[in-house]
Amino acid sequence: MASGDWQRKAVEWLRGRQGPDDLAVFCVNLAIVLVVVNLFARVGALGWVALALVAYAMFRIQSKNLGSRSRENAAFLKVLGPARPWVQNPRAAWRELRTYRHVRCTSCKQKVRVPRGKGKLRVTCPKCGTKFEVKA
Repeated sequence: MASGDWQRKAVEWLRGRQGPDDLAVFCVNLAIVLVVVNLFARVGALGWVALALVAYAMFRIQSKNLGSRSRENAAFLKVLGPARPWVQNPRAAWRELRTYRHVRCTSCKQKVRVPRGKGKLRVTCPKCGTKFEVKA
């Protein structure tokens, strides 16, 4: 079998399927963490939970019910809330935290990003237009 042949067959098989989304990737990553913890803790149930998480992730990846899987993924991302950037891309979230500060508008509570280390800044809220000062 030529090397491109199995890739073509895999692409054809995945056509119309969900593929890996944030919830599936989170389940696999959590399973890896549980396996590592289980290496030291020696709790048999952790291995079974990790196996169930991987099976659920594979089910999500192979599912052709795109609508349901998309709604489940959206609900998962909504539950994550402010932790979402840390789950999706921790390296970029860390870089963002080091170079920018997030402040809330004094009137409408909109989150505004300002650069760190610039001293006192006068910020205009993009949502309501209110001007306020922050120390970056």
